Amino acid sequence: MNIGIDIMGGDFAPLEAIKGVSSYLENNTDTSVHLTLIGDTQAVSPYMSLIEAYQSRYTFIHAPQTISMDEHPTKAFKEKPQSGIAMGFGMLAMNKIDAFVSAGNTGAMLVGAMFSIKTIEGVMRPTIASFVPREDGKFSLLLDVGINADCKPEHLVQFAQLGSVYLERVMDVHNPKVALMNIGEEEGKGNILAQATYPLLKEATGINFVGNAEGRDLFLDKADIYVCEGFVGNIMLKLAESVYHIFKEKRGIEDPFLNNFNYEIYGGTPVLGINAPVMIGHGISSAKAFHNMIDNIAKIVSSNLIDAFKASFKTEL
Repeated sequence: MNIGIDIMGGDFAPLEAIKGVSSYLENNTDTSVHLTLIGDTQAVSPYMSLIEAYQSRYTFIHAPQTISMDEHPTKAFKEKPQSGIAMGFGMLAMNKIDAFVSAGNTGAMLVGAMFSIKTIEGVMRPTIASFVPREDGKFSLLLDVGINADCKPEHLVQFAQLGSVYLERVMDVHNPKVALMNIGEEEGKGNILAQATYPLLKEATGINFVGNAEGRDLFLDKADIYVCEGFVGNIMLKLAESVYHIFKEKRGIEDPFLNNFNYEIYGGTPVLGINAPVMIGHGISSAKAFHNMIDNIAKIVSSNLIDAFKASFKTEL
């Protein structure tokens, strides 16, 4: 298994990226996992001593260009072919690496995913998903959380399908429960999108649909998967992040449930529905987040998730 990592991506790269790689290699002795580090030689040279002991377990690829967070995604991706993001997707498309992760420009990552790797046949739109903590100590999956602000009912059904396969394959959740995020529990509630999506989810095969869920259900065990358009999902995700910031970081409250809101636990957000494993990290990713991104993307590769997606949507067709 060969995992590509853009070590120039993120506000605190390359130091935090290298520290995350070092932590992963130190704590994971599986030599079948090889890392391909993509970045600017001059920028990373002061920190390479941190991983000197693991030289046999990684390869370094020089990428002289960097896409900054404020650059236009499509323009930057095209005009900076020697950036870590562009080179990473190029290598992924040519099967030189098995997966790719970056905490860099989210828009550029999505451009690469859509145009270099492309969606799986039968998938109308890829989606990004985020784990949200539950009061029982487990986690649920919320999707979409940002790349599909406007959706059709058919898109939400496919998000439910992608999320179900992901939880079954990668997280060992048997027959995960799917709920439609809405403003009421009763059938017929909500806006036009929600009203049109409900019967489609109800009739869909291979989806364990349990009905509507309200915002107050998100941190409970009503469902394993909550589906919504990216506009709603992103607002909910950012609200959850603010809960952690206010109560944990600003007020210093210690609570096991609250601790699970820390984005570093999840590492990054997987892009579901494309032809190769890709994970997008938070722009403020720390070493811990990079470590967990690598760990989680390795689980996705090992689970043969992409093949499971292809089989699922081939059956649907």
